[in-house]
Amino acid sequence: MIYQVDQQQLVLTTAIELKNHIEMPQWAKFAKTGAHRETLPRNPDWWYIRAASILRMCYKEGPVGVSKLRTRYGGRKNRGMRPDKFALAGGKVIRTILQQLEEAKLVKQHKVGNHKGRIASPAGKAILAKAAKTVGKTKPVEKPKNMPVQQKTETTTNTQKESKTETPKTEEKAKKQEQIKQKTETKNKTAEHEDTSTKEKQQAIKQEDKKSEIETKPETKETEKKAESVTATATEKSTSLEEK
Repeated sequence: MIYQVDQQQLVLTTAIELKNHIEMPQWAKFAKTGAHRETLPRNPDWWYIRAASILRMCYKEGPVGVSKLRTRYGGRKNRGMRPDKFALAGGKVIRTILQQLEEAKLVKQHKVGNHKGRIASPAGKAILAKAAKTVGKTKPVEKPKNMPVQQKTETTTNTQKESKTETPKTEEKAKKQEQIKQKTETKNKTAEHEDTSTKEKQQAIKQEDKKSEIETKPETKETEKKAESVTATATEKSTSLEEK
């Protein structure tokens, strides 16, 4: 029965029951549950919730000691710029809770081979079973198949309202999809226009380069002729001077 129920609700109900068996010490209001925690517990009844969880662990995985429970309730510690690291939970809280449960005769010491620890006593098992029964009774009740006429009309009106509320949502989604399509089409058109403009510019640049090459060719020929004439005149002058 204990394993067939929601475990969180089981722990909460056992915590309410444990208020009659143990007391929260005064220093617990100012203590953290471990070095990995940055703030104090916000729930004022956190001591009884932790005690109920420890009682459940003793029933489930007993015999259990303080060291094993410290690893169970430990967590990641934020170390600033350094990487996070696992930190054990505080041993003072767990140790005092086990001592209180043992004084209330809800937990007893037990040894299995070389393993020592505490297990749930018959009284502790009875508390857990009682809490499990209360949690099992509070399950949601299924609706009957043969519903009266008024309930059926209410359900139909509710479904109509839901359909009306859903239709504008679907219309909004369709409008958003159309807007996204239009934006993508405009982007594609602009990209195509830019591609065509760049191609035209490249073709114009190539044509201008060809024209410039054609214009420079006769100029180079004329310059070559002038250079040849200048060299010829210079050679003639030099030969005439040598003859004199």
